Amino acid sequence: MTKLSIDDIDFEKSQGLVPVIVQDSKSKDILMLAYANRLAIEETVRTGYGHYWSRSRNKLWKKGEESGNVQKVLEIKIDCDEDTLIYLVEQSGNACHKNTKTCFQRDLI
Repeated sequence: MTKLSIDDIDFEKSQGLVPVIVQDSKSKDILMLAYANRLAIEETVRTGYGHYWSRSRNKLWKKGEESGNVQKVLEIKIDCDEDTLIYLVEQSGNACHKNTKTCFQRDLI
């Protein structure tokens, strides 16, 4: 498998942001979907903890900075179009801001 760098990510398709699917490394549960810009990904790589870009607050944030429910990022995968990432994480506490294990608790159909 080829390893890529941050420079290979296509930030232009979505005005500087890429979706990040966050998945539990052990259970493989999808925990949340967030967005990241270059700075957020650089901080994630530098610190080893999930950082994202808040579209509503227009700022960088570290997952768990208020709740303590941090995400230790073990692996980052990139899709074939180089515009979406998966963070495989060790989740401390609940991932969802509504205090549930995952943001995906409800069925649509």
